[in-house]
Amino acid sequence: MLAGLVVWLSAGLSATAQETPASPPKQTIRVAVEGANPPFNYMDQNNELQGFEIELLKAMCEVMKAECVLVPHEWDGILRGLVNRDYDAIVSSLEITERRKRRIAFSAPYYRIPAAFITRKGSGLREVTPQGLAGKTIGVTDRSDWAEYLDQFYKDSEIRPYSKVDEANLDLLTERIDAVFGDRRSLAAFLSSREGACCRLIGNAPADPPYQHQIYGIGLRKSDDSLREQFNSAIAHIMADGTYDAIRAKYFPFDIK
Repeated sequence: MLAGLVVWLSAGLSATAQETPASPPKQTIRVAVEGANPPFNYMDQNNELQGFEIELLKAMCEVMKAECVLVPHEWDGILRGLVNRDYDAIVSSLEITERRKRRIAFSAPYYRIPAAFITRKGSGLREVTPQGLAGKTIGVTDRSDWAEYLDQFYKDSEIRPYSKVDEANLDLLTERIDAVFGDRRSLAAFLSSREGACCRLIGNAPADPPYQHQIYGIGLRKSDDSLREQFNSAIAHIMADGTYDAIRAKYFPFDIK
């Protein structure tokens, strides 16, 4: 009787197992993060990684149905660690540059910091095109991507270089120049300050000619085509369904897609 019961229980368990097969284990992806670049990524008081990129990564991993393991890593040697297979990806404000592309692969961009022009209130400036700023004096950080862009395309403007953007902002405040061009995040911080009450945003760099710097992607090994496609699909998904904008709005008051 007992033997029959054991057989029956075994058969019942076997049938149940067949009806509800175990789900396959989640893919594990090890992701390096610097943790020292707020608000993109930083360590909180509990020594846990937080920030814009961390929230984005969690959303992407959920879409990919992957188990993502965060690997804190100092900036120095972060590319070498990827190539040496210490981890599988880098999500740490890694700018996509031609030099880096010779060494590693990148996902589609997941954020970019727009370049923008500001001017004094009442200046009358409305256009950010080379034609619209012809004859105007534009302040910019010396030997920067922004200066390179102005030198290339704004040939009818006077380009005045400064060692720091704060110096250019001061000259704008005192009416020594007509506009400042630079990182919109930094310029927005100035505009929100007491001194910045003098001034206003004209607009981002024009779509034509485009400003093609400060574009950031996930760093991957060149051999990991499948993982790159997974990340690309996840980035597209969270941008399309509103998840990206909901996260971005916590950290930035303007679009960075």
